[in-house]
Amino acid sequence: MSTNTSSVWGGLFQKREPWCDEVTNLWLDTPFFKGIPAREIRKLSNDMHARNYQAGEFIFHQGDQGAGVAMIKSGTVEIRYEGNVLATLHDGDFFGEIALVLDELRTADAVAIASTELVLFLRPDFEEWIKRAPQHGAQLSKNLAYVLAHRLMHANKMLAEEKNKHVIESS
Repeated sequence: MSTNTSSVWGGLFQKREPWCDEVTNLWLDTPFFKGIPAREIRKLSNDMHARNYQAGEFIFHQGDQGAGVAMIKSGTVEIRYEGNVLATLHDGDFFGEIALVLDELRTADAVAIASTELVLFLRPDFEEWIKRAPQHGAQLSKNLAYVLAHRLMHANKMLAEEKNKHVIESS
């Protein structure tokens, strides 16, 4: 009897891809997947798409069609509007989440400012997941509303500060 069983049994007991576990852990550290079991996030992570960008490369431009949310696995991304930096994002941060629910054009540019690896959760995958796991999909939708509300509050605060700055400068 042969001792080489790898051709029959080798693939059955291999450990999960380390990439998938790392991506799952990064998503678990965000409010995006709060209240959703790690095993469910792991299933989703396994189907997410990786993409690499070089420093200076545009991930998307303002006016591009949105496709989904991106999470930074490693690297740094700037979100820019008309050349002004709105945010600088790092490992574990995510952006572009509006594209999960709205079929709209991107409202800003996203640019890699260092070598960057992104993980993309695309709208078709999100919609399929909601059909397959509606309870978890509802939780993620609630989380998405939370994230968007906090980003809107932050934007309102920035606008108010900018307005106050102009009032003080013109006095």
